Amino acid sequence: MTRPVAHGTPRFAVVGNPGNRRVSLFADAVRAAGLPGPRVVAWANVLRERGTDFAADEIVRIDSPGEDSEVDRLLRSLLDPTRVEGSARWYAGFTGALRTLRGGIRLDDPGELAVLFDKRACHAVLDAAGVPVPASPTSGPDGAPVRGWDDVRTLMRQHRMHRLFVKLAHGSSASGVLAVESGGGRIRATTSVELAPDGALHNSLRVRRYDSERDIAAIVDTLAPDGLHLERWVPKASQQGRAADLRVVVVAGRATHAVVRTSRTTLTNLHLGGTRGDLDAARQAVEAAGAHWADVLDVCERAASCFPRTLCVGVDLLPAVGWRRVFVGEVNAFGDLLPRLTGLPGSGAEGLDTCAAQVAAAVRSTSGSALPNPTGSALPSPTGSALHSPTGAGPLHPYRTGTPHA
Repeated sequence: MTRPVAHGTPRFAVVGNPGNRRVSLFADAVRAAGLPGPRVVAWANVLRERGTDFAADEIVRIDSPGEDSEVDRLLRSLLDPTRVEGSARWYAGFTGALRTLRGGIRLDDPGELAVLFDKRACHAVLDAAGVPVPASPTSGPDGAPVRGWDDVRTLMRQHRMHRLFVKLAHGSSASGVLAVESGGGRIRATTSVELAPDGALHNSLRVRRYDSERDIAAIVDTLAPDGLHLERWVPKASQQGRAADLRVVVVAGRATHAVVRTSRTTLTNLHLGGTRGDLDAARQAVEAAGAHWADVLDVCERAASCFPRTLCVGVDLLPAVGWRRVFVGEVNAFGDLLPRLTGLPGSGAEGLDTCAAQVAAAVRSTSGSALPNPTGSALPSPTGSALHSPTGAGPLHPYRTGTPHA
């Protein structure tokens, strides 16, 4: 529900981890727009104090609770932030905490965030809306349960999925993802999961391959209690011999920013060794294949339109081999961390980074006028406003990464 901001000058608040780069980047964007810096509400305080209140005229951004060991411990009840297990507890804690935030004008809808952080539910919503997604036997409330590796093997056979992705239902940043290939009596999994000698699972910055079905089964059996989602593997297009996909940021219904991610493995996440590719080359490849770049961006906007009360999402777009067809692999609630990347031509966000674009859109929605920006452009009003009133650890293993779930 759009409403005018009281007292003239917009006021922002951010629920996040103080000092985190995400919070800092957004605060910089607010100040660069000539507005007072946002009030920062620490996730740790929200969790310990069971909520917080916002003024009726505060524009509230919910930011990631990740990359903070204390917050991770409060959400997952695990002392080691590198551990993969516990994503179901994380999800329950995160969605429960969202319900304790009271008042304000929200840039993110708690109910939609709950769907975005459940891959099974998100996949079903996208599929029902006609958004192209990889086939999945676990999608939606009627999806097949996955209680362990035996169920994965059964579903692979029943659905003739010789190549598939096994994902944590509530994971992100590739945490707990396995790219599984089978054939010729052999099976292999590519993943960032490190299986320790004691059976514990750790998130690692090293992508590794497991060729032993016993090891793969041990990983899947350990992750299954947290909930698993299976998707058919879409063979990706390539750029300079590397697998390629795109992260497209959609703000207020418009695809504003995009980056190509490439990797020698099928996991293109930048923190796992992926690198930024050539966006112009990707656009040219799409056009050369007989498709239209505008249609590619339209797929991302259609995916974002499934979450009309959330101002910004990051869409992971999977171009199939040949660049003619695309599929939506993920829609990320916190998928806007692309520092120094400016807006796409014709998007209305030219010259603005992802945070500045969101500030401009938020102020436009609440006050009816766009913020000034260095290029003089302004984001259009969203077709359906996303603004509404709500109803310390020591050094880690050199290759392990902590608090990955957001």
